Amino acid sequence: MSKEEKPKKKKLLFEKLNPKERIERAKQFSAQFKVKEEDNFQLSDYKTDIDVELSNKKLDKILALGVEALADMQEILYAQDKWSLLLVFQAMDAAGKDGAIKHVLSGVNPQGCQVSSFKAPSSEELDHDFLWRCQKHLPERGRIGIFNRSYYEEVLVVRVHEQILKTQKLPQELVTESIWEERFEDICNFEKYLNRNGTIVIKFFLNVSKEEQKKRFIERIDDQDKNWKFSASDAKERAFWDDYMNAYQDLIQKTSTAHSPWYVVPADNKSYARIVIASAIINALDEMGLEYPRVSPEKVAELQEIRKALLEE
Repeated sequence: MSKEEKPKKKKLLFEKLNPKERIERAKQFSAQFKVKEEDNFQLSDYKTDIDVELSNKKLDKILALGVEALADMQEILYAQDKWSLLLVFQAMDAAGKDGAIKHVLSGVNPQGCQVSSFKAPSSEELDHDFLWRCQKHLPERGRIGIFNRSYYEEVLVVRVHEQILKTQKLPQELVTESIWEERFEDICNFEKYLNRNGTIVIKFFLNVSKEEQKKRFIERIDDQDKNWKFSASDAKERAFWDDYMNAYQDLIQKTSTAHSPWYVVPADNKSYARIVIASAIINALDEMGLEYPRVSPEKVAELQEIRKALLEE
């Protein structure tokens, strides 16, 4: 048989892989969406949609296997009680943050997971530094924390609408032309501090197209059961699309680091986006070297004595 006639080697189906192989496949898959620290990042290089040969039903099946792996790893994270994981979700309206959090973390034990959403800051929060309100919701050791929006709003919406900056009560001499660069530096230092104290931070930008957002907005208006999801302010913010894209371009480039990377997730296909997110979380957990706590020989002997006594009852 000639070289040209040799049959192509087929990739083994994901569901046929053993747990260890699935984790490795997930790590390889998520790597293509990870922004490396040394990259000359350009948001335009990342697609909002990917041509996928698989049906949504098949994608959902793959996601279910990823969720199962996440649940197993989270149980060990909780038992080990050393590391914690912070997931930051940022996106334009209707990009699918809520759905991604709901579906990807659906199998995780609620005791080991906490979700915090950040909207316009309160008067109390405005009396503190811009990181303060998020610091209060950081995950404890052994837990996964999810930020639905985050301190990154301070270099996004505040940057796009600079009049908001005037409400933050900063001394005028501190509001300089370099304030955004200074905030990028503060955020990087904050995330480095978390890393050094056992909290790994990974960040997701759900990269939805302007056309797909329009489609989802119309669906929310047409479906009475989804009307509650839509706000007139969402449509108003759409008018600043280019400003937001420029802000995302800058912040991802300036704050994606080796230990706290950004993942730019193609979000036009919700099922595919959720697999990307689950794969990235699996990667982060696997790099922690998780294992169940080992008890001392004395403890093992004690347990055996208790077992013996129970059997003799």
